[in-house]
Amino acid sequence: MSTTTPQGKAKPPGPPVHATLIPAIICVSYFMVILDNSIVFTGLPQIRTAMGFSETGLSWITNAYVLVFGGLLLLGARAGDVFGHRRVFLFSLTAFALASLLVGAAQSQWWLIGARALQGVGAAVMMVLAVRFLPETTPHKGRFDVAGALLATLGSTALVLGIVDAADGGWSAPATVIPLAGGAAMLGMFVRVERRAAQPIVPLRLFASRERSGAYLTRMLYTGAMMGFFFFTAQFVQSVYHWTPLQAGLAFLPMTLVNFAFAVQVPRLLERVSRPTVLLTGVTLTAVGMLWPSRLGLHTTYLTGVAPPMVLIGAGQGLALAPLTSSGMEGVAPADAGAGSGLVNAVHQIGSALSLSILTAGAAAVSTGHGAADVAARSGVALTGSAVLLAFAAVAVLALILPARGTRHERTF
Repeated sequence: MSTTTPQGKAKPPGPPVHATLIPAIICVSYFMVILDNSIVFTGLPQIRTAMGFSETGLSWITNAYVLVFGGLLLLGARAGDVFGHRRVFLFSLTAFALASLLVGAAQSQWWLIGARALQGVGAAVMMVLAVRFLPETTPHKGRFDVAGALLATLGSTALVLGIVDAADGGWSAPATVIPLAGGAAMLGMFVRVERRAAQPIVPLRLFASRERSGAYLTRMLYTGAMMGFFFFTAQFVQSVYHWTPLQAGLAFLPMTLVNFAFAVQVPRLLERVSRPTVLLTGVTLTAVGMLWPSRLGLHTTYLTGVAPPMVLIGAGQGLALAPLTSSGMEGVAPADAGAGSGLVNAVHQIGSALSLSILTAGAAAVSTGHGAADVAARSGVALTGSAVLLAFAAVAVLALILPARGTRHERTF
């Protein structure tokens, strides 16, 4: 339908500005976050050498980011509701860009880790609000559950710190016991705060569903296994094959292409088989693919020991992630949709950090050297751990999600 200008001329119809702007904003936001993290992963060997990171310390470059990211996701969404989505989005975009500059200019370990944490702040708010960047919202009064966000973030960080320190000082060392005990206590307080908060960032009723709870647990295990895969495989191909960071990035291309090819077929598959079946198939394929490179060694070739498992892992990812997300949102009331979506993403990030800390500690127990043989040995141990995490994820699907859905075929996801 055309409109008329003050001069009386008809104005041709066209899509609203936001119809083309929104997809561009979402794509650019996601591209920034993915590109930045890809650069960090492929640059880990060079960062370790240049800044003298220990094997366990190197994991903090990733953990600092994902812990803050996961802890502040829900608070970021609430900030947009209170202050206006566009205003908070632009602030987070600026913070992310500034933090990226600080990462590139980092001259010390703590400078780099601190900048990565700041990136997590910007990314958390940016990712939540990118998909809600429709018209500017009117700011309105509301309460922040700051205590809940801080307890979730600090509690998870303390657990990760304790696990990582266990690799250096042992499980009975004060540097291990104190953070673990403190983290457990803070997470216990978090549950208590959420139960009493007028506007909690995590309404505990979200855990009332067996399927959703199973999806949260499965997602933590699954993404944790994948984080270990990216973290250690990127180091393996550079240290053992002596590849450049660019070559290391291209090495993951088979997995990416297969992932996309399978992901676009998921809607059709769900018209024929149940969602839990597709999810279980995806998790199982990923576990088989992860078990294959768990025997990595100095003489493992890319074409026989790395690329084929990547194909299986890519297929598994493509099948698993969409159904897993849908199960995490199954039956969520409209009033809790924002919190439910944020919780799915939060367990994704926090599960990645907790699992990576466990895998790093286990790998460091085998070897702490920087030679190719040391990196190969650590990678094999870590990927074995990732395969175990995926086995537990499959058990969670079988025990929690599959019984909740029964044998009902799903038409949507």
